[in-house]
Amino acid sequence: MKIQDKYSLSERSVDRIIEMAWEDRTTFDAIYDQFGIPEKDVIKLMRQEMKLSSWKMWRKRVQSRGTKHAAKRTFKKGKFKSDLQRIISMNKISKR
Repeated sequence: MKIQDKYSLSERSVDRIIEMAWEDRTTFDAIYDQFGIPEKDVIKLMRQEMKLSSWKMWRKRVQSRGTKHAAKRTFKKGKFKSDLQRIISMNKISKR
């Protein structure tokens, strides 16, 4: 059974879930809160919708990424801010 059918997802919703799952800073909890789909089903959806090589690359990245799981994050509230943020200007890191 396809995940889209199980949760009655539109094509637009599937695209948004894939986009959110691909982003490193968006947690699986955020996807669950918005769409009601648990992590295991997001993984299944990604596997169904992506090429095998892309899915393997994503899966390897997600497994080592603490930011995809709210419990593993080093920050609890707000958004992560890089230490370099103050010296970044117009998408280029200024000379030090």
